[in-house]
Amino acid sequence: MFSVNDLSKRFGDTLLFEHVTFSINTGDRIGLVGPNGSGKSTLLRMLVGDEPRDGGAITQAPGTAVGYLRQGFADAPDGTLGGLLDIPTHGLIAAQAALDAATTGFSDPDRDPDEVAGAFERATDRFEALGGYATMAELEGLLDRFGLGDMAMNRPLATLSGGQKTRAGLAALLASHPDLLVLDEPTNHLDSSALAWLEAFLTGYQGAILIVSHDRGFLDAVVTRIFELDPVTRTLKTYAGNYTAFVAAKRHEEEEAEAAWQRQQAEVARIKRDIQAIESKARTIEASTIDYAIRKKAAKIARPGVVRKKKLERMLDADDAATRPERRWGMSLDFAGSADGARDVIRLTNVHVALGGHEVLSGVDLLVRHGDRVALVGPNGSGKTTLMRVITGDLAPDAGEVRIGAGVKVGYFAQEQQTLDRERTVLEQARAAAAMSESDLRTFLHKFLFGGDTVHRRVGDLSYGERARLMLALLVLRGNTVLLLDEPLNHLDIEAREEFEQALEQFQGTTMMVLHDRYTVQRLANRVIELRDGVPVEADLEVAV
Repeated sequence: MFSVNDLSKRFGDTLLFEHVTFSINTGDRIGLVGPNGSGKSTLLRMLVGDEPRDGGAITQAPGTAVGYLRQGFADAPDGTLGGLLDIPTHGLIAAQAALDAATTGFSDPDRDPDEVAGAFERATDRFEALGGYATMAELEGLLDRFGLGDMAMNRPLATLSGGQKTRAGLAALLASHPDLLVLDEPTNHLDSSALAWLEAFLTGYQGAILIVSHDRGFLDAVVTRIFELDPVTRTLKTYAGNYTAFVAAKRHEEEEAEAAWQRQQAEVARIKRDIQAIESKARTIEASTIDYAIRKKAAKIARPGVVRKKKLERMLDADDAATRPERRWGMSLDFAGSADGARDVIRLTNVHVALGGHEVLSGVDLLVRHGDRVALVGPNGSGKTTLMRVITGDLAPDAGEVRIGAGVKVGYFAQEQQTLDRERTVLEQARAAAAMSESDLRTFLHKFLFGGDTVHRRVGDLSYGERARLMLALLVLRGNTVLLLDEPLNHLDIEAREEFEQALEQFQGTTMMVLHDRYTVQRLANRVIELRDGVPVEADLEVAV
């Protein structure tokens, strides 16, 4: 289906990857992993022809249809929902509109019948070539599955959230049934129900699938092979099995590499001791006399040491010489928190919120105590983000009362990253959060992988993952005692997710998190609250995950 041979890519003087070789066959379900910045999205774009390659070849079997959901699909320009759906379906919505328009021509007595019949035939051929009513019916079913079934095709994109646009694009892509599905973070913005359905759909998909995802549970459920882009070696390695099998194989490789390096170091030390002993003996003999014959004997004694030195150099320069595994530079998070302040940190009493004439929150009564780690779950549109905004004070309830405990400092991680000023630089955004010297701010930002000139980059020019890291940095800077985190893991690579989880485990304050990552819920939550029909319901932790 697809064959990639010796692929390479550079951005300026920076090598992203090289010597990348792999194949994709019908029925393959592949997860592409690697830290942010390793080139995953770039590789996908190269595969579908949206990004030029610097070297190598990509061979595609004739007639192979490729469906591509890019990571930034939610950034689609202004337009309508129908226009958005036309991108993955190659114009299906427009073709149906043209067919409907052609059909109305039959009722116009002033139109030439032959002209009307010709326009109708052309519109019908175009519509049917794109799948016709069968594909439209499937698309409508998928839109309904993703919570978008009641939306009109002429609905302006400006009224849709980023998550809704992404789900619409995913539905259109699945309805087109390409031979190869290329999905860049398809699980972002999916609730648990939609995620479970997508897992089942992809598991039974007859074509091939190449997925970039940071959801470890999703990868475990769906993929049977792992491609890893390694930013240290700048190459791609393949592993059999799901993500858990990949982690075990990587750990074994690292342990083996470390053991080989340790064995080599011990051998090097032994050889160096032998050389040192030989040289010492030769120097002692040479220094003890001026007799030519004896000094000549000392030179003979020293000769094996010279030979062994050259042998050691050749051993260390050999291609199969062991090298110590490099440790990647990861985020260094420290959510210090505080054990001081009120024990009842958040209390909502009979809170009602209506948006657009629809009641989103209905009589909410909720108490969150100090130290609670709440996972807030529920379908998309159930009001999770609305509840967060009510607690932060960003949205006033229509009725009811919201009380924040004395001494409680609330920090908010917004799902759509709208709390960031896109026109500021990274350094300016950090300076607005804390009164610190530039030197101290640079040192702090370095912990979140913003080093050197990257602190002068405009926030709007950062990637999704970089903006997520910056938002985490600002939460730490502000010293919040309560963290409201609305899908904080979106756009974080797996390594960063695990570091984030580890940091939150050490947090001494209170957290409320909108999460869809089952691994994270299991690791961090001591309460699960599900929003049902606008009302929070305490859920069983084991059942919820």
